[in-house]
Amino acid sequence: MKVEVGTIVNTHGIKGEVKVKSNSDFTDVRFQPGEILEVEPKGKLPLELTIASYRMHKGFHMLTFEGINNINDIEYLKGETLLQEQEHSDIELAEHEYYYSDIIGCTAFVEDEPLGRVTEIFETGANDVWVVKGEKEYLIPYIEDVVTDIDVAGRRIQITPMEGLLD
Repeated sequence: MKVEVGTIVNTHGIKGEVKVKSNSDFTDVRFQPGEILEVEPKGKLPLELTIASYRMHKGFHMLTFEGINNINDIEYLKGETLLQEQEHSDIELAEHEYYYSDIIGCTAFVEDEPLGRVTEIFETGANDVWVVKGEKEYLIPYIEDVVTDIDVAGRRIQITPMEGLLD
C-alpha cells in the first residue's frame, strides 16, 4: 500500500532540487538517498523517482533525484504528491506509535460527541500536534493525557481535552 509522504511545493535553484512539505512520519528514513518515491502527475503515467540527496532547509525537506539535474526536468511536478510504500523494513513502530496515514482521516471524539476529523499532523519538537477539523479547527497535542484511546481499525480517536483546549 502506498502512502502520501509529501508534496512538492517548489523548485530550489536551477539544478533540479525540490522543496517538499512533509505529510509523513519517519522522514529521516523515508527521504534518505536511494529511497524510491512515486509521483502520479495528472494525465500522465506514474513516475518513480530515486532520491539522490536530502537535506533540511528553513523547515522544508530538500530533495534531488537521480537523473534530474535541471529545473526544467522537475518543475512540472510542482504541487504533486509524493508516495511511498507504507511498509518500510527500517521502520519499527513502538507501542503508541502510528503511521500518520493511520491517524489522518480518523474521527476524534470527546466522550461520545464527534469533534471532527484529523486532517493534518505536524511536529513541534516536543510532541506531534493533530489538526482536527469539525465545526471549528482544533489543535490537539498528541500526549497521553489528551489522546486517551486510538482505534485505527475503527477510525476513531478518543480525546479528553485539557482546560481551554477546545475554547
